[in-house]
Amino acid sequence: MRQLAFALSLLAAPVQAEPNPMLADPPATAVPRARMEVLHIPTGGVEINGVAYLAAGPGPHPTIVICHGLPGNEKNLDLAQALRRAGWNAITFNYRGSWGSPGAYRYAHTVEDARAVLAHLRRPDVAARLGVDTGHIVLAGHSMGGWVTSMVAADDPALAGAILISASNRGLAGLLPRAELIARAKANAEALAGTSPETSADELMANADNFDSRRRAAGLARQPLLVLTSNDGFKAHSDPLVAAARAAGGTVTEAHQDTDHSWSDARLALANLVHDWLQKLPRRR
Repeated sequence: MRQLAFALSLLAAPVQAEPNPMLADPPATAVPRARMEVLHIPTGGVEINGVAYLAAGPGPHPTIVICHGLPGNEKNLDLAQALRRAGWNAITFNYRGSWGSPGAYRYAHTVEDARAVLAHLRRPDVAARLGVDTGHIVLAGHSMGGWVTSMVAADDPALAGAILISASNRGLAGLLPRAELIARAKANAEALAGTSPETSADELMANADNFDSRRRAAGLARQPLLVLTSNDGFKAHSDPLVAAARAAGGTVTEAHQDTDHSWSDARLALANLVHDWLQKLPRRR
């Protein structure tokens, strides 16, 4: 009877939840230990600046590349650190002409630069040095970086997935009046080089059709897509892209958070949403 009572007590005991791996530092005994490496990534005749947050252990590790927005005040480095604790490499970088990277800042360059980062990580020597699992790379972007992600991921079916965080659509922005675009660019001119508010406005207006991320829906449908929105008005930019990707047969996961554009009071929620989705991704061969 005692044995039966003990067995029943075990069945009735509450199941202990698995600890959140993003909230625990990796062991100092790991070989190699978690570390950071500065990157210099060739693109457009220059080398842009990047940082690799490398996970503990021998790897190779799944890897996420995070594209910042305009101008990139929020770089989601806390997200990079959290995912590294969970066993992912996280790569951040600065586009040409932004935050000390050489070259001239252009919207077209941001897309080229993200492609260059992926090509760099897939080089056998670089992948071996950084411990990158080239069959398990995810591209993510916040704000304008979400637009960069949609433009790049649509042409890169080898990616394991793509994440859009409060993403804008630069094509829709290009339909705004020039004076409004110039005013917006002036408010985001810090840390950008080789450009001007007028240059930025003219590039958007001249490329409104080509920069429209909705045109990339068929390409994005070839890989899992996570779309996260917030209370910034950009959900109206994301919804048509989501609908078009689903119509093309894509698998899209959506979540909306009651927070601002930078997810200022929902940083842990952001990390958990991204991590939980990443855990379900299959590896691309």
